[in-house]
Amino acid sequence: MPKLIGPDFISIQTRDLDAAITFYRDVVGLTPAAKAPPGAIVFETQPIPFAVRTPTQEFADGDRLGLGIAIWFGCDDADELHEHLRAHDVTIVFPPKDGPFGRYFAFMDPFGYTVTAHTVLKS
Repeated sequence: MPKLIGPDFISIQTRDLDAAITFYRDVVGLTPAAKAPPGAIVFETQPIPFAVRTPTQEFADGDRLGLGIAIWFGCDDADELHEHLRAHDVTIVFPPKDGPFGRYFAFMDPFGYTVTAHTVLKS
């Protein structure tokens, strides 16, 4: 029987790609990939690529983007990233705390998506 293996690409939508690259590259620190399809910015995230693209279908301003979807990014230091984002006036959904995957917190990107960042535990 065919089956899903697991996530291998994550993409969110926005109408403002310039604001997306400014936020995710300059504030959050992601590196844009050399190649991306038209209307999209792909970032060099591991192990799963992450992209921001223009809408594939129309959505209304003010819609709760990503409601019910959890997007988690590993990072090297959740507390340090939290302080960096606060210093850049990024909306913090909840501050760092300890959880089953280590230290984590959530922030809101400029488009209304909630993103959780957690310190990747060394094995």
